[in-house]
Amino acid sequence: MARVALTRVLEPGDAVGGRWLREWGAVAVLRCLVDGADGIDRAGRGDGGDEGDEGDGNSGVAGAEGVAEVDGVAGSDGVAAAVGCGGMESREVLHGIEGVGPEARLPGVTAKRWEGLRARARRVRAVRDLETAAAAGARFVMPGDAEWPAQLDDLGDARPVGLWVRGHPSLRIWALRSVAVVGARACTEYGAHVAAGLGAGLAERGWVVVSGGAYGVDGAAHRGALGAGGATVAVLACGVDRPYPRGHAQLIGRIAEQGLVVGELPPGDHPTPSRFILRNRVIAALTRGTVVVEAAYRSGALVTARCARDLGRHTMGVPGPVTSGLSAGVHELLRGDAVLVGDAAEVVELVGDMGDLAPRRRGPVVPRDLLDPGAARVLAALPARGSAGVREVAREAGTSADDAVVRLYELRSLGFVERHGDGWQLTRQAFLSVFPEGGDV
Repeated sequence: MARVALTRVLEPGDAVGGRWLREWGAVAVLRCLVDGADGIDRAGRGDGGDEGDEGDGNSGVAGAEGVAEVDGVAGSDGVAAAVGCGGMESREVLHGIEGVGPEARLPGVTAKRWEGLRARARRVRAVRDLETAAAAGARFVMPGDAEWPAQLDDLGDARPVGLWVRGHPSLRIWALRSVAVVGARACTEYGAHVAAGLGAGLAERGWVVVSGGAYGVDGAAHRGALGAGGATVAVLACGVDRPYPRGHAQLIGRIAEQGLVVGELPPGDHPTPSRFILRNRVIAALTRGTVVVEAAYRSGALVTARCARDLGRHTMGVPGPVTSGLSAGVHELLRGDAVLVGDAAEVVELVGDMGDLAPRRRGPVVPRDLLDPGAARVLAALPARGSAGVREVAREAGTSADDAVVRLYELRSLGFVERHGDGWQLTRQAFLSVFPEGGDV
């Protein structure tokens, strides 16, 4: 319940707040925010740090020293009011939090910021948020839960306080084999086509497609996965009960029915530019790798790619025209550590298990490719036009006249050459095979 309340207090990616949660646990942090100096006097450090990491896989707050295991949040009347519960009592008095400054606030924030957080904390009602989420078919998942994706812990103190999840599948299981496909909102027809193909191809290979639900590349990737009957996850920068952008309300609703809609922000919360950027770290951390389809130099998709790189995930890019500004950011990634990919098979080869290899790429096989090297040299020694004698062919092929005769008769049997008197020349059928451009050599 304390973590539910704190999703309205702490902004996504707040590393200072994440440090508080790691060192003192959600209940103690919420108590300090709600009760101020009085809460600091009563709050203390648990011997296990973040209660979510020490729990037994169930939601709630149990396991930290001095925190009562009760129906809701153990603490003062102020905390009970903040989470929307009443009649709660703490079974033990906690020792003071170490590192609290003289202004009676937790470390790492200014007095102005502390008052702003306290103002938010006094207005939250966790029970009401849970009821609103349940009405929208959503649930709250926190560190320590069986459904919590452990790879999000790679974000350190910037990991989410918890996630609101709308949809039936298990987020943890789906995230195990997932790939992010991101890119420009105002993408070109080429970008939309490639993103949809990647979404469909990954889904057909049993991979979950993760993106941000936005216009452009994100929407195309989601639609590609859905169209292939596959799995997709939309990570939003707002409450999961309020689809954004509004033009994608139907798409996000379909994703919630067939896949998952995920967000850090509580029900009803709206997106902001900073929340979009911070949302991208969750996309990068959830998945094994990130593919950028189209992105300008200042695109938020590049933030996702760089975060994936910093987390040790695979970073991939789909090239575009060098004259397109929407591909400039992708090309810059490819000049660095990113890997060039062209389709879903190449993505899976990189992020998948050993042996998941993409098919070998090569041009069409022509008859001359099947010739013995000696015969191929003799064939190449014949002129493009006109005929040549055996000795001339042997000299150009670097072999003896007898060997040239043997090779010429082999080539005649295969339809490459024909004899005219004492000379040999290419057949009309073989000419384009030997000289595909139709020129002299």
